[in-house]
Amino acid sequence: MTGITAEGFEIHREFAAPPAAVFAALTTAEHFARWWGGAAVEVPLDRLDFEPVVGGTWSAVMVLPDGNTIDWAGTFLEITPDTRFVLTITDRPHEPEQAPVTFELSPTERGTLLHMTQVSPGFTAEQREATIAGWQTFLDVVAEIAEA
Repeated sequence: MTGITAEGFEIHREFAAPPAAVFAALTTAEHFARWWGGAAVEVPLDRLDFEPVVGGTWSAVMVLPDGNTIDWAGTFLEITPDTRFVLTITDRPHEPEQAPVTFELSPTERGTLLHMTQVSPGFTAEQREATIAGWQTFLDVVAEIAEA
C-alpha cells in the first residue's frame, strides 16, 4: 500500500532488480546524487557529503531547475546491507528536528519490494500527498539505476 499513515506516509514499490542492486542505488554517493530530487534536479558531487556509516551525518545541496538551491542534511541511523537503510532528513539543517526515513527491502519473484516510510509531523494531508508524489519521482530514478 502507498498512502498516508498516522505518523506520516508509506510507499510500496517493486523493482525488477535484486535487493543488492536497489540497496546500492540508495546508498552509493554517486547514485544518491543522481536520484535525490528526481531527474529534473541536480545534486553536484562536490556539494554532497554522503558516506553511509551508522551515526554519521550527511549533507547535500539540491540545485533546482530555476537555479535556486535547497540544503539538506541528516544522520544515518541503521544500515543492514541489502535489507534496511534508515536515515533522517531535513531541509532546515540548522534546526534540530529531522524526519526519519526507512527503506526496507524484501526479495520477490520479480526482484525487490521496497517498503519506505517517512515520519512527517506537522504535515497536512495535502503536504503528505505532495511528498509521496515527490518521492515517487526519486524512486523512478532509483529504478533506472538499479534495473540497468
